[in-house]
This record gives sequence, structure tokens and C-alpha cells, in this order.
Amino acid sequence: MQAAIECELRLLDPAVRASRERLEQLLEPGFTEIGSSGARWDRESIVAALTGGAGSASDAVRVSAMTGTLLAPGLVHLTFTTDGPGGRVHRSSLVRRSDAGWRMYFHQGTPAPAA
Repeated sequence: MQAAIECELRLLDPAVRASRERLEQLLEPGFTEIGSSGARWDRESIVAALTGGAGSASDAVRVSAMTGTLLAPGLVHLTFTTDGPGGRVHRSSLVRRSDAGWRMYFHQGTPAPAA
């Protein structure tokens, strides 16, 4: 479980979010995201947005209330909240272990009221 949490935390690191190579190491080829804006992203579009300046790769967020549930061997569901320049967002991720290590398979962010 801890390895899945560490994968998520690396993906939230602004230095990782600015690196195509590091993002591709942590996202499954079939990665999908439903962003807090409601937009759908695949691996290539989110990597391009974050590394091309269209995203918020330099914006640090504060993470709270992260919990994980083992759904099956090698599959963890993480839930947590972030607070940052874009406001408060409740988040949910599926992270799975592959031959390449722990990688994110799915992510969703839902805007939440301020604390």
C-alpha cells in the first residue's frame, strides 16, 4: 500500500509534473483522468499539458486525509484531498503494480467547498 501512496505523492511533486520522462514512468499507457474541471484526459494529453506549460506543473498543493484500500493484489484505491491554487479538490486514484512498478491507472478530481 505504501508504494502506491508514494507513487501518488511523486505525481503531485511539481518537479515530477514538469518532466515528461518521469510522468510517463508513473502513468500507465492506458491512463485516464476526469479532471476537476470535468475534462477527460488520457496519458498523452495530460503529459503534454503538464510539461507544455498549459497545466499547473509548478503549483504545489497541500495533501490531506490520504487513505488507501487494497482492492485486489497489486491494485490500490487512494482517496485524499488537495488544497492549492485551484482550490480544494477531493481526489480518487487507482494505482496498480505492473512489471514497470507502481503506476497510476485512473484519477478523478471533484471540486469541494473550502474548509
